[in-house]
Amino acid sequence: MKQKPEKDLFPETARAMAAGLRQAAAFGLKKLPKRTASTPAPAAASTGPQPADSSEKEQRLAPIREAALACTKCRLCKERTHVVFGDGSLDAQLLFVGEGPGRDEDAQGIPFVGAAGKLLNKILDAMKLRREDIYICNVVKCRPPQNRLPEPDEIQACWGYLKAQMETIRPKVICCLGKTAAATLLQTKAPMSKLRGSDWAWEGIPLIVTYHPAYLLRNPLAKGDVWIDMQRAMALLRGES
Repeated sequence: MKQKPEKDLFPETARAMAAGLRQAAAFGLKKLPKRTASTPAPAAASTGPQPADSSEKEQRLAPIREAALACTKCRLCKERTHVVFGDGSLDAQLLFVGEGPGRDEDAQGIPFVGAAGKLLNKILDAMKLRREDIYICNVVKCRPPQNRLPEPDEIQACWGYLKAQMETIRPKVICCLGKTAAATLLQTKAPMSKLRGSDWAWEGIPLIVTYHPAYLLRNPLAKGDVWIDMQRAMALLRGES
């Protein structure tokens, strides 16, 4: 018999799922598509025990954040206004990884505060979650010029910071927002059509891939696909296989 989780991490999730159409409408979806079957991926071995509490996690992340704030390991440091390290709860069960900061994020030093961030907030509302419930960060911590894609050497320069964030927070689920994040964590060149709808894992943590909110701003019809992915994330948070 499948063991139930010790507690419901998000007690309103079941009710939210039952009212899926109403929730989805919160970020512009008018109709709930059916979810396609996923392809399980073998889980990787765990990297070790999770820090006991948020205080211990903060102690571990503090020097890493300080190093990132002073980082000059790649060319992106030359034009940045702020390093955008990450934001949210260190006890988050759901961790989002995006691509890189945009203009608004560079100006404020906080990830996902522009138009794409506002859409992400609506998605979280539909999931009955708040920004304070999750943790969000990017593959690179400084804004690429003209919001271009990060170069491989820039991603490599920032990898240690991102890896430390994920290992320290050790969420229950990781969600990659867009192909750049998925390609970085999964070390693949597969297209989004192959990455979405399947279950993956990073260091033993279930990982799902969905479209970046910026993509939804240009392609609003893809909101239905994202809602399918968020339903899967909520199921994983509840411990469902």
